[in-house]
Amino acid sequence: MKPKVIKTETDYQDALTRIEMLFEAKPGSPDGDELELLITLVERYEEKVYPIDLPSPVEAIRFRMEQQGLKAKDLVAYIGSASKVSEILAGKRPLSLTMIRNLVNGLGIPAEVLLQEPGAKLASEVVLEQGRQFPLAEMVKRGWFTGFSGTVTEAKQNLEDLINNFVGVLGSNALIPTLNRQHIRDGCQQDEYALMAWRIRVANLALCESLPPYKPGTVTPAFLQEVVRLSYLESGPLLAREFLNKNGIHLICEPHLPKTHLDGAALKLPDGSCVVALTLRHDRLDNFWFTLCHELAHVALHLDQDDVEAFFDDVSQAGTDRYENEADALASESLIPAQLWESAQLTKHSSSESVVQFAEQIRISPAIPAGRIRYENKAYMRFKSLIGNGTVKAMFGVV
Repeated sequence: MKPKVIKTETDYQDALTRIEMLFEAKPGSPDGDELELLITLVERYEEKVYPIDLPSPVEAIRFRMEQQGLKAKDLVAYIGSASKVSEILAGKRPLSLTMIRNLVNGLGIPAEVLLQEPGAKLASEVVLEQGRQFPLAEMVKRGWFTGFSGTVTEAKQNLEDLINNFVGVLGSNALIPTLNRQHIRDGCQQDEYALMAWRIRVANLALCESLPPYKPGTVTPAFLQEVVRLSYLESGPLLAREFLNKNGIHLICEPHLPKTHLDGAALKLPDGSCVVALTLRHDRLDNFWFTLCHELAHVALHLDQDDVEAFFDDVSQAGTDRYENEADALASESLIPAQLWESAQLTKHSSSESVVQFAEQIRISPAIPAGRIRYENKAYMRFKSLIGNGTVKAMFGVV
């Protein structure tokens, strides 16, 4: 028999038969060399097809306790409490990732055994450290950790498990800022970890939605004009969400976190679909429509075209770079074409009736021209009755 790589059960049985025939061959002889090669080939095949089961986590812990002469009370430092130790050793409670890390670092039990997955490793300490910088108290308060209803102290004790579940299908790369090709509007002072947590939250909410596939190039000037026309209707913001959803674009409303100054964002999901996210921190119709169009402009001009995965915007800040100037220009033109705006000649001294009449003529919400006059003239006391103050959050059920 000429030795060859064992690929099938027949090859395996033939090799075993040949090994039996050569079993007493003298080492170093041609038969001995063949025997040695066949044994190596058989071992490789058996490791692949008949892997040895890993011991259970409890078996591994008990074995290490026996090796080091440890008692159950000695495990409290790694597992958390005497009751938890008792439940773990009795097989009544699963190990958390925090417990596993403590046992790996403290007792040297292989992670693959405790995770019950050959070759598995725990996330790096660098990734865990990123999670420690999150605004944990606010995230617990908002119920962002699914299935967790404990205190902030308990959240810190189970941080690795909570962060792992929070990140979910986005993977640990979502916790490494340097891997996020993102753009923050100039002038924004952002807590990068709060921003990261908010971005993950928005992505998770979007991933819960089932939408048609997004087709790059969907958002055009004509598309934006269709969105703006919906502002004329009382339920325009909700209709805009439905319209975007039907075109494969997620519209997520999620309040910003402390130490972030966000009105909105545009970002890509791992599957290539697009998300427009609004914080509604300025609960006004004028802000809603401008921010929505600004983020959709980013989708059209940048997410579909450039190697950028996310834009984060405080639209009150003046844009000083190409990305923001382009998005501002397209959003403004979509809301009110420049020619119509110039011919209207509306100013901060115009009457509310004139603003409403102009809006009626071009079939848009009066909040849009009113908001533009207020912004361009820094006249924020004007047209308060037209901007839809305090109306948008209620539509989307945002507290």
